[in-house]
Amino acid sequence: MTLFLVRHGETTWNRDGKIQGWADSSLTEPGRRQARAVGARLAAEGVDRLVVSDLQRTRETAAVLGEAGVEVAPMFERAWRERDFGEYRGLTRAEVATRHDHYDPDGSLVAIEDVPEGELLDDFEERVRAGLDAVAADLDGDETAVVVTHSGAIRAAVAAVTGRDLGTLAREWSPDNCGLTAIECVGDRSIRFRDDTAHLD
Repeated sequence: MTLFLVRHGETTWNRDGKIQGWADSSLTEPGRRQARAVGARLAAEGVDRLVVSDLQRTRETAAVLGEAGVEVAPMFERAWRERDFGEYRGLTRAEVATRHDHYDPDGSLVAIEDVPEGELLDDFEERVRAGLDAVAADLDGDETAVVVTHSGAIRAAVAAVTGRDLGTLAREWSPDNCGLTAIECVGDRSIRFRDDTAHLD
């Protein structure tokens, strides 16, 4: 029982350094190539279930996975959305630093506890943890599930599995576009590997 977490492909806002959260932006052509590469790898692994955040960039990534051979109908779940960054949506990290005294523009927004007009960190963690529990509970036998999601949600899931503090983890690591993280769901959950990008070389 394996759960693969895939970050969406590069978007126009990723390319431009803009904070997305719940905003919609489209994949770039490099982002589509990334999605085709991870899709080919996942198709070779075999996929039984495909769960997808309901935002545009993850939907587009999932569609490209299908073109690459992942022949499973996606189920769209709000639980796997990125954190809602409220007033910071569409800004660069440098612009956020001018509005938030304690934010380091080289750090992670996920680590900020309270975002104006956005989602509290605790609420975000609880939402992703519930999504992770739901997918794991739905797996049978030796099934493999893939979740197409976002950088913050992947770190929240890894924090939930490892028991690490999300703010600390988020400051240390950010998943690459179409990087692959694997969680073993038999017995106590564990991380098999984190943010593998060998298929992107």
